[in-house]
Amino acid sequence: MAETEQPQIYLITPPEFELSRFPDRLARVLDSQEVACVRLALASRDEDRIARAADACREVTHARDIALVIDTHVMMVERLGLDGVHLIDGARTVRFARKELGDDAIIGSYCGTSRHDGISAGEAGADYISFGPVGASSLGDGSRAGGDLFDWWSQMIELPVVAEGALDEITVAQLAPITDFFAFGEEIWQQDDPVAALARLVAAMG
Repeated sequence: MAETEQPQIYLITPPEFELSRFPDRLARVLDSQEVACVRLALASRDEDRIARAADACREVTHARDIALVIDTHVMMVERLGLDGVHLIDGARTVRFARKELGDDAIIGSYCGTSRHDGISAGEAGADYISFGPVGASSLGDGSRAGGDLFDWWSQMIELPVVAEGALDEITVAQLAPITDFFAFGEEIWQQDDPVAALARLVAAMG
């Protein structure tokens, strides 16, 4: 599986963006590479703001037949016409989300660096597991999801795995044979030209 195929691309929106400009930037990036999924990951808790951002991003992603999931907000998925939810608390709310959203929704689970949480989330019904950060990050407690975790997962577990957090070209090259997806967010959006930034990261996959 992951040993032979190039990993797929999973994009994460910036935590804050201008509705007047970001959809065009997103469209350019989506048109530049084949992208499997986009995650709306706003820092805001303002439901009206989230809804307007979701509407704007959904127009762009669904026109290209790309799935759009939202961070955390299980109860907003159906109301906003999204494809699923990305949970950030390991296995804890996976069962609840599956019950609320049904079998067709995409449910992903971020499990930090915990192999145990990943297995538990998979057993609870997650469609993919995300580990990270894989690079040096100021977020969290400083622990990193190393290559050994992805290597073990790719050999032992069928469930797709996503590598995310502080990715660079060196890390991408190292993890490409042992992960199913790379989730790129601030790695590209903080650059003047996100299309070129993504192209460099994709080239590093080999």
